[in-house]
Amino acid sequence: MFKYILVFAFFIHHSLFSIHLSAQTTEKLYLSGTGSDQTVQWDFFCTGGMNANKWTKIAVPSCWELQGFGKYDYGFAKDSVRGKEKGLYKHRFSVPTNWKGKVINIVFEGVMTDAEVKVNGKVAGAVHQGAFYAFKYDISKLLNYGKENFLEVTVAKHSTNQSVNEAERKADFWIFGGIFRPVWLEVLPAVHIEDVRIKADANGNFTAIITGPSPDDAKRATVKIFDPNGVFFGNAYPADVAADKNIFLVLGKFQQPKLWTPETPYLYKAVFTIYKKGKPFHVVEKKFGFRTVEVKQRDGIYVNGVKVKMKGVNRHAFRPETGRTTSKQISIEDVLLMKEMNMNAVRMSHYPPDDHFLDVCDSIGLFVMDELAGWHGHYDERTGKKLVKEMIDHDVNHPSIIIWANGNEGGHNLDLDKYFSEFDIQKRPVVHPWQLFGGFDTQHYREYNYGIGNYENGKEIVLPTEFLHGQFDGGHGAGIEDYWEKMWHNPLSAGGFLWDFADNAVVRKDKNDSLDTDKHRAADGIVGPHHEKEASFYTIKEVWSPVYFERREIAEGFDGKLNIENRYHYTNTKDCSFSWKLKRFDITTSKETEGKASAPDIQPVAKGFVQIPLPADWKNYDVLYVTVKDRTQKELFTWSFPISSPATTGARMIVKEGNNIINTSEADSLLTVTVKDIIVVLNKKNGLLVSVKNAKGELPFNNGPVLQEGINNFKGFKQYKEGNNVIIESSLNQKESYNTLKWTIYPSGWVQLQVNYFPAAYFTNFAGINFSFPEKEIQSVTYMGDGPYRVWKNRLKGNQFGVWSKTYNNTETGEAPWIYPEFKGYHSNFYGGYFFTKTNRFTVVTENEGLFLRLFTPAWKTDQWHNYEPLFPSGDISFMQGISSIGSKTQRNETTGPMGSKNIFYDYEKDPARALHINLYFNFSAQ
Repeated sequence: MFKYILVFAFFIHHSLFSIHLSAQTTEKLYLSGTGSDQTVQWDFFCTGGMNANKWTKIAVPSCWELQGFGKYDYGFAKDSVRGKEKGLYKHRFSVPTNWKGKVINIVFEGVMTDAEVKVNGKVAGAVHQGAFYAFKYDISKLLNYGKENFLEVTVAKHSTNQSVNEAERKADFWIFGGIFRPVWLEVLPAVHIEDVRIKADANGNFTAIITGPSPDDAKRATVKIFDPNGVFFGNAYPADVAADKNIFLVLGKFQQPKLWTPETPYLYKAVFTIYKKGKPFHVVEKKFGFRTVEVKQRDGIYVNGVKVKMKGVNRHAFRPETGRTTSKQISIEDVLLMKEMNMNAVRMSHYPPDDHFLDVCDSIGLFVMDELAGWHGHYDERTGKKLVKEMIDHDVNHPSIIIWANGNEGGHNLDLDKYFSEFDIQKRPVVHPWQLFGGFDTQHYREYNYGIGNYENGKEIVLPTEFLHGQFDGGHGAGIEDYWEKMWHNPLSAGGFLWDFADNAVVRKDKNDSLDTDKHRAADGIVGPHHEKEASFYTIKEVWSPVYFERREIAEGFDGKLNIENRYHYTNTKDCSFSWKLKRFDITTSKETEGKASAPDIQPVAKGFVQIPLPADWKNYDVLYVTVKDRTQKELFTWSFPISSPATTGARMIVKEGNNIINTSEADSLLTVTVKDIIVVLNKKNGLLVSVKNAKGELPFNNGPVLQEGINNFKGFKQYKEGNNVIIESSLNQKESYNTLKWTIYPSGWVQLQVNYFPAAYFTNFAGINFSFPEKEIQSVTYMGDGPYRVWKNRLKGNQFGVWSKTYNNTETGEAPWIYPEFKGYHSNFYGGYFFTKTNRFTVVTENEGLFLRLFTPAWKTDQWHNYEPLFPSGDISFMQGISSIGSKTQRNETTGPMGSKNIFYDYEKDPARALHINLYFNFSAQ
């Protein structure tokens, strides 16, 4: 029986400083470096692959492939698990004489995969199997005190335990070998605390289990709690240890603790001290947070009594130059990027992370799903039980962890489920990713309509641990708005996790240090291998903003009021800050004014509005920007609301009047129009532009307008003058030439194109017109519209309205050289722009609202199921009123939600009043 020790929060206490003066702390001596940014050279011998069969040096910690040894293996490689690759490590170190009589453990935070450890020629303990788990050996009796010691570690990249290979090595990710996490000596007093486990509930109840000293050695234990500023918060009475166990069970009750949440990651520090002969002997410090996790079946996940939804992503521990070996700085960078996308959760796919990653999640604020390795295979029970214990021993006190995952996608050994509860003092829920288990349906990659069964029509909590797949440019942002609105409003939805955080491109030492994603397999990230931000990064940032702006078109009667919804779980919008900016764009200059708005008092999950104090002349600007920052002054998002229409801004640029004489001439089927320094050649039979020249030479813009998914039945052209303007116009016939085209050439040199047309089908991928332009001739584009990133029909959010300059690149999303934003693709809300060649330029302006600019065609990509197929119209430069959506590796575009479906147009039997209209103005002049 345990003796329960009641911890009272009282204010008579010794200072932490005085305890440290008399009690011993745990010493930590690194034998390796602390991470990828600080390593130590050990002797090394690799038995196969690059640089094999010779003794040399290697950085520790590291993955040996990234140091130029062995063979690169992606998890599907046929020989990856059959490989006999081993690494032999040697290292010499000294320990002081005064450590004799202490307990010395050698600790390995992670070794891939089997590790045999010898100290001074003697085996330290059983071979450790399992790559992602911290383990240690007591080597007190093996050391030479005051002298040099000899450490040998034999590491097998693949395990002799087939279940370990099934769980860890046969997987959809890079397989590395080596001592990839730090190694250190843990130096403890003879009487010491071995382990501390904390359960701190939102109601102030505090429980801790202290394991270590025997009843004969330690008679007392105390716990003192301090807030983040070091101010004492509570104390514990001393008590006797249980008579038959080396365990203290400590209970307490604290009044009104500040709670840990991802929005308010408040951490306390507990100082545990054991006493010997009445004197403090060993002290251990642990950070923790007060918070409670509760699963209400057929309802949801409640943290601190609040129902929460996961806005999450799957994350591998990875860097191109160092593989799975990371650092605290890398953990900080990763978490900050997730927070920048307004995420509140991360899943540890598919293995437990470095300790410092969890520290950062604790301190910056993310919910964590911590996962036992197991991709499509699983550990046997004997091995798995040991590794579950090692994982929970290592991670148990992190308040960020709210869920455990037992493997992934069939890699679940059901016999291991009971051990999570046995080893976890907090009894956190356990899920089986991809299965219905424990009241959670975590099925991966279900269609938006959730197809069949439990997702939409079931009774369980819906928490897909992977729901949109980011291979290349599909998934992630494409479809997330449809999915998230459904998740947000479905009471049984607990949110979900995207696949995955970053493209896993590894530096290939055997291929001139090139970056390799194993073709399509690891090009799944929202960011590139060095955190290059794709368009989806900003789409997610807007869609998952905890301050949600209702759609608003700015018109004459706008009073500055914008409707918003507070989608925080714990934060009132009055804790945020709101600012605004008005901007006007002119040809050579811009004008802007800015200010702040009062933060509205809106409780979580409630609705309200923010009042923008607009100046009297606000209508003279082109766009209103509204920026919201959180309580730490980090931007949630900047929304843009266009004020001016394309017709308004176009009127400031387009010049129709002029003194130039327009000359025309005909030869065969060609009509040549000359005005100013421009020569325009049109085809009299079909109205298409044949060629354009100006004073600097030919502009290779021609062969248009060609209707996309429409019929170019322009016929019966007539030429006439209207004032000083020359007009070339087709005839209207509702049966044969119901699509019409009209060119107007103005004395100023500007050229107007008007197209009235009907798409060829009720459902279409596209609607609009195309022109030819050789891709090799384009240098850059400067345009007014939404930018700077390209869009798809099912990924329109994340951009801002403005003027954007883009230099040509040939980037394919998810592939080298990862230059973003991509140049080629669709660009939304196009008002007008300049198109530059190396020696020339031309201008296009529109009066259409909602027009898309298409720039060329990215390389065709697909997958084995033909889900990911980015569709583009013919031609090179297009002006579209309907564009295509995009699918992903796991979803066809139409199954990602309504935005992924085709465009729908009505033809009303070709009634001219119902036709679609495109109205463009061109300035081809070099002057």
